Amino acid sequence: MIFMVLLLQAALSARCEEPPAPPQNVHVENWLLTWSPPPDDTDVTYTVHSSSHGSAWTDVPACEQMSSTSCDVALTAAKSKHGCVMLRVRTERRGLTSTPVPACSTHGDSCSPQVSLSARPGSLTVHLTDNHSLALKYADHAQHRVHYIREGDTLQHFEDSSSSLTLRQLQEGQRYCTQVHFILHSQAVGPPSCSQCELIPQTGDQVNPGVIVAVVFALFLLFPLTAYIFLYQRKRIKQCLRPPYEISEDFSLQRHIPISTCSPPPEERYDVISCVILEERRES
Repeated sequence: MIFMVLLLQAALSARCEEPPAPPQNVHVENWLLTWSPPPDDTDVTYTVHSSSHGSAWTDVPACEQMSSTSCDVALTAAKSKHGCVMLRVRTERRGLTSTPVPACSTHGDSCSPQVSLSARPGSLTVHLTDNHSLALKYADHAQHRVHYIREGDTLQHFEDSSSSLTLRQLQEGQRYCTQVHFILHSQAVGPPSCSQCELIPQTGDQVNPGVIVAVVFALFLLFPLTAYIFLYQRKRIKQCLRPPYEISEDFSLQRHIPISTCSPPPEERYDVISCVILEERRES
């Protein structure tokens, strides 16, 4: 009788118990998968799942019901098609499981794109590279799938591109977040890039007000200084700008003018006046 009561209590407590919180910060770099434990959750284990090029999710044998927060999945990736797998981690406790959290890559590698963003009024440019290993092997069959969403929205959009892509007609003053996958024959390959967000600036917001203030202040100081120099120091400026007037000793040699050709002018001939007689002009 007592055994039945204890069994009933255990069943009721298990039914009323909530599932554990999912893991946090699930990242993969060079096929080392790491994550952070959920806050305020103890006595939990973790299981890693993998999927290769659209296949069903399966448990990674070396990463099942483990208590640590990292797992090396290089062997799983090497055995998969194209050498790339998508990964996710879930938390487990007494038969209850959390929602799986997909892994992402911060720095990018052969199976994850390297991404950077630059925002302008009304647009966001996603900088990508078109010479990654998948593109070199599969040419135009390997592309990027850029997922983007306005912060606070629930509807996500995506566009495919082989290289950098500019998203246009975005709302100014709003934040947009992006995440990029490699795709091969329209199927996702490998972990995506970790989400990155940028604020779309409004028209005219790109000029820093501090720069304008600095320029105005510099002009305010420069104008009276320039006026003083031109009004009161013009003579000194001319003297500084006037080149020295000197004829070098080898001037004639530089000009190839022989010195013997330079002779004094001939003397003029004139008569000596010995007497001067003044005559008065008579009126007739």
